[in-house]
Amino acid sequence: MSIAAGSAKMPTWFIPHGGGPCFFMDWNPPDAWNKMADFLRNLAATLPRQPQAIVMVSAHWLEPHLGVTSGAQPELIYDYYGFPPHTYALKYPAPGAPALAQQIVNTLTAAGIDSAADAQRGFDHGMFIPLKLIFPQADIPVVQLSLHNSLDPARHLEVGRALQTLRDQDVLLIGSGMSFHNMRAYGNPQFGPVSDAFDEWLTRAVESSPQERERLLANWEQAPGARQCHPPRAEEHLIPLMTVAGAAGDDAGRKVFSDRVMETTLSAFSFG
Repeated sequence: MSIAAGSAKMPTWFIPHGGGPCFFMDWNPPDAWNKMADFLRNLAATLPRQPQAIVMVSAHWLEPHLGVTSGAQPELIYDYYGFPPHTYALKYPAPGAPALAQQIVNTLTAAGIDSAADAQRGFDHGMFIPLKLIFPQADIPVVQLSLHNSLDPARHLEVGRALQTLRDQDVLLIGSGMSFHNMRAYGNPQFGPVSDAFDEWLTRAVESSPQERERLLANWEQAPGARQCHPPRAEEHLIPLMTVAGAAGDDAGRKVFSDRVMETTLSAFSFG
């Protein structure tokens, strides 16, 4: 289905998904995730209309090719550890979209990108934790897209470019990760200035012209404090940004949220 002439196409988003099931449990301090939760709850209201489907690029799924969930009703994967028992009973019964999944595989294959449908893969917490806040009715079909295990930023920008036409079909592309993700640094005030410098650079990159944006994001390791914010082979929480930035095409990007959580700056970005 194509959008009506003159209607705004769907944006693309890079959102933080928090720490495990953080929005659905007690935390210390109790208000640590409140601003992020409020941001996510209000995101859907910024859309031109409800999406026909969602494609979610999660930091928690890596493959040697691009994996695409193709089941009609994928189960949830509770891929977090050591949290309260009730967080393993959270539900998000959103349907899959097998036809859309096959369309994505066909599109990626035509672009020379190795991909495969996966009818057995479920939805991980990078998908269902934020979507429980953004679209709590769980009534929009969702396809989850993996990262390539190379974590090559240029490759993921290319994936996004191949999929940008989905936006003309009222498909919302979301990259789910964290703009800062060094597990050993959370809670350490020494990393506050490091995360600030990286966040300022990342914001400038996202808000640059599309051509410059892609150049900067492809070379994100050159940013100040890059490897302190995303240690080597642990940048999977940043790479979903590349896919949604690639899908933005010539549309502008901007920071739409930022907060200080566990002594570090965490941000969200929107394109279009």
